[in-house]
Amino acid sequence: MAVPVAFFAVFFAYPVAAIVGRGLRADGVWQFGRFGEVLGRPEIRDVLWFTLWQALASTALTLLVALPGAYVFARFDFPGKQVLRAVVTVPFVLPTVVVGTAFLALLGRGGLLDELWGVRLDTTVWAILLAHVFFNYAVVVRTVGGLWAQLDPRQEEAARVLGASRFTAWRRVTLPALAPAVAAAALMVFLFTFTSFGVVQILGGPGFSTLEVEIYRQTAQLLALPTAAVLTLVQFAAVGAILAVHAWTVRRRERALKLVDPATTARRPHGAGQWTLLAGVLLSVLLLVLLPLAVLVERSLGDSGLAYYRALTSADANSGTFLVAPIEAIGNSLRYALVATLIALLVGGLAAAALTRRAGRLVRGFDALLMLPLGVSAVTVGFGFLITLDKPPLDLRTSWILVPLAQALVGVPFVVRTMLPVLRAVDARLREAAAVLGASPLRAWREVDLPLVRRALLVAAGFAFAVSLGEFGATVFIARPDNPTLPVAVARLLGRSGDLNYGQAMALSTILMLVCAVSLLLLERIRTDRSGEF
Repeated sequence: MAVPVAFFAVFFAYPVAAIVGRGLRADGVWQFGRFGEVLGRPEIRDVLWFTLWQALASTALTLLVALPGAYVFARFDFPGKQVLRAVVTVPFVLPTVVVGTAFLALLGRGGLLDELWGVRLDTTVWAILLAHVFFNYAVVVRTVGGLWAQLDPRQEEAARVLGASRFTAWRRVTLPALAPAVAAAALMVFLFTFTSFGVVQILGGPGFSTLEVEIYRQTAQLLALPTAAVLTLVQFAAVGAILAVHAWTVRRRERALKLVDPATTARRPHGAGQWTLLAGVLLSVLLLVLLPLAVLVERSLGDSGLAYYRALTSADANSGTFLVAPIEAIGNSLRYALVATLIALLVGGLAAAALTRRAGRLVRGFDALLMLPLGVSAVTVGFGFLITLDKPPLDLRTSWILVPLAQALVGVPFVVRTMLPVLRAVDARLREAAAVLGASPLRAWREVDLPLVRRALLVAAGFAFAVSLGEFGATVFIARPDNPTLPVAVARLLGRSGDLNYGQAMALSTILMLVCAVSLLLLERIRTDRSGEF
């Protein structure tokens, strides 16, 4: 536990505490009265209210759209199922900047809806809600569908034999078993939408602001650190409560169910009702997931083929936006993501190993600590890096390693959540047998644990690489102008007017989307555990 705790203390807790301290301390005295001042302002109350209700609406809409998909992926067997599973997961690992760009191409000025029917939904709450459903569809499908696929269907069949209707059998048998998974998925969707940044900033316009967007505005634009500190602590408290409830639902699910092999529960659809349900889910995936991505690709090609892609190679065409050619952002992002993945694997792997060998409240608190970077303001972390890691022995403000460190903070939770179930499944008696036969602890790990967890390690590396590639909230503060990452480059291009800038933003977003899609397809081939839980 020592290495992960030290990593999070230095690169997460210290920067966040520094920002909060600068905002709430004056002349060495804590100014807690600023909470009342900030939270009493009408515009801040409007931000809090919008953050809450849009997260609730996004969660409800995501469950409504995705639960039928979870059932189809869990119980039906049809051609292309595994490829489609990977496809619906692509939005989850896409940077929020790319998601916003895709929906801007679909719903914004000059977008598909504008061209066909003269309808624009950008700068409306509907664009934000639809983008959130697009982004979180896979969370519900893979979390709820992963458990649903492992529920024994004979229990529901037994209820039918005893006279229950189909709906009653589902309500009395299946729904109670699924409730913890549904609750866990809903909480994760609520967490991601509650802390939404890129989607709201691109699609919402100046009329809508979540807590994360307001923290960015108060920090980067107004330099109002007291307001930013108060909002950071409010968000921290909300995220902590969400993660505590989420941990309780996960423990309840782990203890309550006896699961079966998911390969035995999926069958070919039969009857008009099941085929109609399958067709409806496929149509929803086509319209909600594939259409925005297809429009993104189409807009990147424009009317002149690959002109926007060719412009990415020229620094002269972007002299007002970049110090280097935008195409260099691809190499920068890949290098940063590879280093971030190695850091995340080291820290997350050690953390997962510690969690499998210890129990108690201390370990549960340690587990919750590992999840906090998913919900605490990345803007605060990024700005905190700038003001804390600027003097020896950690003078990293001008170092390239700062970006991978920030990205690794987001990758560690995915490594832990992927590795933990597999490590817990390794029989400790195998290590003991190896030790009895004379193997050292290192050799026992190499000969026993590593072969059993190798696939999970590759999956964890793939997820860490994908999310590191798309990290934006912290990177926007610390990426140097001569070494931009892909998400930062896309945001800069979208922030400038002109068709060339817009087309290049679409081209870079398409490249990033394809890299993420290839990563997910490879992961789907590697996976042996089809539960798909996040």
